Amino acid sequence: MATTNKTRLRPHVLSASTITGDSVRNTAGEDLGKIEELMLDLDHSRVAYAVISFGGFLGLGDKLFAVPMEALALDAPNHQFILNVSRQTLEDAPGFDKDSWPDVADREWGASIYAHYGQEPYWPR
Repeated sequence: MATTNKTRLRPHVLSASTITGDSVRNTAGEDLGKIEELMLDLDHSRVAYAVISFGGFLGLGDKLFAVPMEALALDAPNHQFILNVSRQTLEDAPGFDKDSWPDVADREWGASIYAHYGQEPYWPR
């Protein structure tokens, strides 16, 4: 039996504006922040990273973290993503502030981000 949009639990395609602002939690249910941006890899026609804001209070002092999309699992019914790491792992991740972004196209930097989250980079080495 074919599924319809009304019965499909997990969408196959989402708009970036739908994802931006979604909360991110870990498997323990702890709030890890929200998705601020999606970084596109134009050479490979895919989303390379989700940029998550975390820390701070009421949006002030938030630190930003690039997280490989492969490390995030969609929880469609709750309009959130699950990142299977502890809060401490995210706190220990290489982060940046909104006014001082790293070179997200740097493959060495990207490989270190992917390694931090236990993911294998998708680009050829």
